[in-house]
Amino acid sequence: MNKTIRRASVFCLLLVLALLGRATWVQAYQARALADDDHNRRKTIAQYAQPLGDIIVAGSPVTGSKRTEGSDLAYKRTYPRGDLYSAVTGYGSQAYGSTQLEGIYSSVLDGTDDRLKNPLDALTGKQAEPGDVVTTIDPDVQKAARDALGDDKGAAVAIDPRSGQILGMVSSPSYDPSTISGTDDGDTWQKLLADPDKPLVNRALRQPLAPGSTFKLVVASAALENGLYGSVDEPTKSPSPYTLPGTSTPLRNESASAPCENASLRVALQYSCNNVFGKVAADLGQDKVRAMAEKFGFNTEKLDVPVRASKSVYPTKMDKAQTALTGIGQFEVTATPLQMAMVSAALANGGELAAPHMVSKVTDGDGGTLEDFADGDTERIVSASTAEQLRSAMVTVVEQGTGTNARISGAEVGGKTGTAENGVDNSNTPYAWFTSYAKSGGQEVAVAVVVEDSGAAASEVSGNGLAAPVARKMMEAALRR
Repeated sequence: MNKTIRRASVFCLLLVLALLGRATWVQAYQARALADDDHNRRKTIAQYAQPLGDIIVAGSPVTGSKRTEGSDLAYKRTYPRGDLYSAVTGYGSQAYGSTQLEGIYSSVLDGTDDRLKNPLDALTGKQAEPGDVVTTIDPDVQKAARDALGDDKGAAVAIDPRSGQILGMVSSPSYDPSTISGTDDGDTWQKLLADPDKPLVNRALRQPLAPGSTFKLVVASAALENGLYGSVDEPTKSPSPYTLPGTSTPLRNESASAPCENASLRVALQYSCNNVFGKVAADLGQDKVRAMAEKFGFNTEKLDVPVRASKSVYPTKMDKAQTALTGIGQFEVTATPLQMAMVSAALANGGELAAPHMVSKVTDGDGGTLEDFADGDTERIVSASTAEQLRSAMVTVVEQGTGTNARISGAEVGGKTGTAENGVDNSNTPYAWFTSYAKSGGQEVAVAVVVEDSGAAASEVSGNGLAAPVARKMMEAALRR
């Protein structure tokens, strides 16, 4: 063999080896990544090749599957009561992907999760029977929240304080995920995206707003835990009006006739005295207020229920005047309804916060458990004494103060109203808040409601008028469980 032929042969051999090496690399190391790539049509075909598993509420599916025609995607997702449960399920769309529980558990629901496969399926690559996601949602609480909110823009969350189970989660306006589950729903999709009320946003988890006076529960907790005041009935040192430190700006109360001067924390919660809580926050200082807020869950980057909630914020780098404003839930304080429900839940549960969650377990096609989410994983937030005192003060708010619309005959109900400024110089409609708890007959529930816009004039907006009736309906439904 002459030198030229030998060199050509070696070169060809190297090319063959390079091709074999590349093929081996793709098959051995890149196969999974290519199979899972969102641009791989085969992945989407496999996802919708069979009826999907379901999201379960109280033993019944709130999702379904429908056979398609004229498409290589054999089935698509349906939602028999889509607008009622959209804040829980999210959407599963052949064209636009999946969100919330549909997205988090997509591989279980479409049968591609490796945990669903038996050894033979794993060897043959056969797609397994889909699994289900079992939620903690109570359908009566969910319906009560939706009906009570009606056409108002806002959100509501209900939690069992003892277990952390989320019993209800509603965002309004809602939408029907069935209308965007296929491949030819572009017009509906664009309308949802263009809607200024943002129905695709889960306001219960993903819309942090100024919490207004509901945040006074956090400030009161900090005052008691840090020994600024010995009890909720000890008089405070609070002039009325209170001048913000370093300024000539008075912090006034909504009612000039309310007994807010030097009021105790109980009376200050009862009448929602801004002067008291502005001064308490300034006296404590931002670091102590922030530390208490963070115990309740503020500034948490990863609050997963298992859908991730947006961060509720207690700000940093403030002067004393700004710190005082945070004492009434203004300046740059923001909170989701989930966060404010967690505040009431911790106080209702003796100062311990049970981790909130809305999935109890994930099962395979035969009902076997793949994941189990235990109830009652708790963390101490405030002492039992502080929690007891603040519960008592919250009961005073409902029985004799600003939260009378939350009363439930025969039940212990405590709450706190809030009306939060919105826009520069409160130029937009204020937000109406209510956070509360109720106990009766061995049942307990904690609730938070925010009404962003009810169509009412700004002068008519109040937590007691708009949000407390929604909370009452949810609590009544929860106590009947």
